[in-house]
Amino acid sequence: MKWLLAVLLYLSITCSAVAQETKLFIRGSQQAIVLSHQGHPFVLALWSLDCTHCRSDMELFDRLAKKYQDFELVLISTDTPEQKKAIAHTLQHYRLQRAESWVFADTFAERLRYEIDPQWYGELPRTYFFDVAGNSTAVSGKIERKQLERWIRGDKKQG
Repeated sequence: MKWLLAVLLYLSITCSAVAQETKLFIRGSQQAIVLSHQGHPFVLALWSLDCTHCRSDMELFDRLAKKYQDFELVLISTDTPEQKKAIAHTLQHYRLQRAESWVFADTFAERLRYEIDPQWYGELPRTYFFDVAGNSTAVSGKIERKQLERWIRGDKKQG
């Protein structure tokens, strides 16, 4: 019985630690993310707890993060800060705790979406491929493994 309690305590501490690392995405966060990754290719993926195709992408991100150790991934949940525990649990489930994680923190989500991309209307998943120069290519919908691997290998050669 004590062993079970110890395991449960460990899991709750792990989940809360991951949840504390999820940053609040507010106005100006997009610019801060791009600046912090300046000179490095990275993937910025927008997702939500209730998005089925987002989970498929997260499985793919997990596999490729293992294969490519320098794969830089930024995840932005379009959920709310009140859902941080569920977000942390999902990241832990897909072994994406190392990924930079954000959650929408503005009650006016449209403003945040517009700041990310004026052409984005909220469809999920939404993925942006940033090259070494900071230019991005947007993709709505599920990402294909070949597409993502081609991008990773291509940008690593250029970077």
